[in-house]
Amino acid sequence: MPEADHDSFEERFTDVLRDTGAALDTSRRDLAAEGAARGRRLVARRRAAVAGGVAAVALVAVGGALVLPAGQGGDDRRQSAAGSPKAGITTTAAETNASQPAVSAASLLETFRKLLSGGKLTQTDGRGTDDHPYVRGVYDDGRGEGAVTVGINRVPVGTQEALQTTQCPDKVFIAYDSCSTTKLADGSALMILKGYEYPDKRSGPKLWRAELVTPTGQFIEVQEWNAAAEKEAPVTRPEPPLSAARLTQLATAPEWRTAADAIPASQWPKPAPNEPKGPTGSASATLAGLLPKGAEIVGKGNADPQFGYVVVDDGKGASLVQVDDQPDMRDVEGELFGSGAKVLPDGTKVVTRKTAGDKDIAGIVMWTVDTIRPGGRRVVISAFNSGAQSTEPTRKTPALTLRQLEKIATDPKWNTLN
Repeated sequence: MPEADHDSFEERFTDVLRDTGAALDTSRRDLAAEGAARGRRLVARRRAAVAGGVAAVALVAVGGALVLPAGQGGDDRRQSAAGSPKAGITTTAAETNASQPAVSAASLLETFRKLLSGGKLTQTDGRGTDDHPYVRGVYDDGRGEGAVTVGINRVPVGTQEALQTTQCPDKVFIAYDSCSTTKLADGSALMILKGYEYPDKRSGPKLWRAELVTPTGQFIEVQEWNAAAEKEAPVTRPEPPLSAARLTQLATAPEWRTAADAIPASQWPKPAPNEPKGPTGSASATLAGLLPKGAEIVGKGNADPQFGYVVVDDGKGASLVQVDDQPDMRDVEGELFGSGAKVLPDGTKVVTRKTAGDKDIAGIVMWTVDTIRPGGRRVVISAFNSGAQSTEPTRKTPALTLRQLEKIATDPKWNTLN
């Protein structure tokens, strides 16, 4: 069975961070530091694979892709939904510091079985709202077993992470077949993504997901596979058992929202402490403005203030160039910029690397310039000899040299971003 516990989306986003970090450096030390850095910055975002995620959410890959709450702590954004519980949900007598009594694991599983009628549900497991609620099981509609999970949580209302939770990931970083985001009548946003367990390639088990965020911060995530377990299990059917319509029906069931309101306030996430406030520039736009002459832009990332990318072509093939701007990384400066770092006259430290890219793609390379300014601002820029992190090489080397990458990373314009 997939490990569909309360860290379901956190694990997914951790996967994204890992893939992202790998794009920055293949060393275990730098991967850990990069993951920690992005974790701090995206502390309240859905950490499940935004679908994997955003490896770019990552270097989302950052993905945008997908993120949820690691942040803990109570606040007053509690709702008053204490009226009668929705059908199919029974509540325990024990009161919590949420807006209504706790919902037991048994009640959540009862709802799960009711909503998955028409097939056989086995190997069920779950947890109630007093401890990061979820349910999971193996569903068989007669055409083969498929693992299905439902995770229940909250996102900080009105924040960037709440918006990004239901944004489709960027195909530059994540391989998937289709994705759509729909605005529901009540103002909720619903994303349906048909992708793969391994987001960098269209192989292995398929992973389809529905992600719902309501205007009041309720977050429901449904995941399903065409295998009886998330990883290292044989494919049992051509596609996961639930169609997009049934995924929508399962994700939008009112019972899960009732459960989300019963989550103790101490488990409600707060906005990431370092989330930019007020006007800020776009990392992609800043990167695009610093490119050398002759690098024609054939693709560009979105308006994320701290992560960006462009795809350039100098006439010799597409080349992905991505940048991650981290405002204050002094806590890992010694770990990332040791005695081998070059020190510029203004005190900026520079480390350069030429490494292989994705280990599963023959010939792909990644050139990286990692910099940190005296005040702690870290700008990391990488270029690939391919138009995406997970596609075949389009050329022998990246379109930009290490010298050009260093010039971009050390440009004072990065200091103007929040």
